[in-house]
Amino acid sequence: MDNKRVFKMSFAGVYPHYIHKVEKKGRSKEELDEVICWLTGYNRHTLQQQIDLKISLETFFEQAPQINSNVAKITGVICGYRVEEIEDRLMQKIRYMDKLVDELAKGKTMEKILRK
Repeated sequence: MDNKRVFKMSFAGVYPHYIHKVEKKGRSKEELDEVICWLTGYNRHTLQQQIDLKISLETFFEQAPQINSNVAKITGVICGYRVEEIEDRLMQKIRYMDKLVDELAKGKTMEKILRK
């Protein structure tokens, strides 16, 4: 997939798919928000603002207050790529988020997902 196309996708367009994915597996929107806020440094209010503004994934990560310092502990395969080996930093952040959402949907404990 063309990275530029992914970067221009709106976070507001992707977010409902994340909600559906985790709720289908018995997890909550609140847990999803906690995971995304942990990764990006947004709080629930600023996260909702970004959704309302319909910003791109690129802008979402550019404006993220603080990418979590434990992000390097996120490892594994997502979409056929090892997240820790993705060279494009923006794509890596997007895949980190995908990986965390997958872990939430698969039933991992919040403690493990948040690398505590």
